[in-house]
Amino acid sequence: MSRRRVVITGMGVISPLGNSIDGFWERLLAGESGVKRLVRFDPSKYPVTFGGECREFQPEEFIDKKQTKRLDRFAQMAIAAATIAARDSGFDFVNAANPERSGVIIGSGIGGLMELEEQHLRLIEKGPDRVSAFTIPKLMVNAASGNISILFNAKGPNTAVATACASATNAMGDALRAIQFDFSDVMITGGSEAALTPLGLAAFAAMKALSERNDAPEKASRPFDKSRDGFVMGEGAGVFIFEEFQHARKRNARIYGEVLGFGMSGDACHITQPDECGRGAALAMSRALTDAQVRPDSIDYVNAHGTGTPLGDVAETVAIKSVFGPHATKLAVSSTKSAIGHLLGASGAVELAATVLALRHGIVPPTINLDEPDPQCDLDYVPNRPRDQRVERAINNSFGFGGHNACLVIGRCA
Repeated sequence: MSRRRVVITGMGVISPLGNSIDGFWERLLAGESGVKRLVRFDPSKYPVTFGGECREFQPEEFIDKKQTKRLDRFAQMAIAAATIAARDSGFDFVNAANPERSGVIIGSGIGGLMELEEQHLRLIEKGPDRVSAFTIPKLMVNAASGNISILFNAKGPNTAVATACASATNAMGDALRAIQFDFSDVMITGGSEAALTPLGLAAFAAMKALSERNDAPEKASRPFDKSRDGFVMGEGAGVFIFEEFQHARKRNARIYGEVLGFGMSGDACHITQPDECGRGAALAMSRALTDAQVRPDSIDYVNAHGTGTPLGDVAETVAIKSVFGPHATKLAVSSTKSAIGHLLGASGAVELAATVLALRHGIVPPTINLDEPDPQCDLDYVPNRPRDQRVERAINNSFGFGGHNACLVIGRCA
């Protein structure tokens, strides 16, 4: 049985660099940082006072005001990004002739943490009678996919994925399979995360996982740099419209690129630390390339997971070298997290948007704040400035706590 081809016909992002695809791309190429001192709550008592907030996001621009109150921020952002992507695709989900052929798969590593915090505080201060009846529907990880399904009348596959920072990429891999194996024709897919809350910040800070460069937040996210000291928390959402190739052609849809392959693996090593030899990451990349039926030396660009942690960046570098061999030195490799921070379960989706735009425009986005490369990180990380370069095929990496590894290969649509 031959697999059906899958293309991307719509994209939407909610990010620390804005809420439009064009604006996000322009600011990314300009080397702008979306990382700043936090404003949604007072961080002065925390060891880390900054992050990648989506300051320009106003949920009422996308969602009815009454409904907004019934959604956690992570679901609000997912719905907003899905709305942007659906408009971008030009596909009328609500009035589709076969709504059972449309589906939704959205990833989130944590889900409604903000709602959990608020209701726990209410429980402690006011008692159990004052806990909201909307608590569970707001905090559950599948709230984003469920609400998007309702909003867009998508009656096909409808699931949620939670694999920490690999969540969005795993979700998109599942969406790819849903179309390839004829469960659906069109999928709304990606990831959303809004864990930049008091508890979320305190918990990650307690792990000593975060950069503490409070005096210069915009310089704090430093993937592959010798002076990196941890990752920077961010929030946001990225959503795509994946569509069967012939289905897209019949309606003359604009095609951004083709989703060629997907690979995943488990480190089976440590609950938070990566395998130092990068074996799990390498296996996921190799499986994605095999699934795409492309040679390693046909890849032009790697959008790296690149979090800015001392162990993670070295492990990913080792993994890339093991998969690509001599071709590794010819690859352009960059980390979008340098500009927007780590969006946790949404990171793979927002980073896939950057990867798709690199193919579309022939420009590789930079790794900003890369001033002195770590000697152990010795690949071409496109430091500080974008690069004009034709990109035919690219791979997008996502690795998460729990040892989850997920990779997508995308290419120009022939």
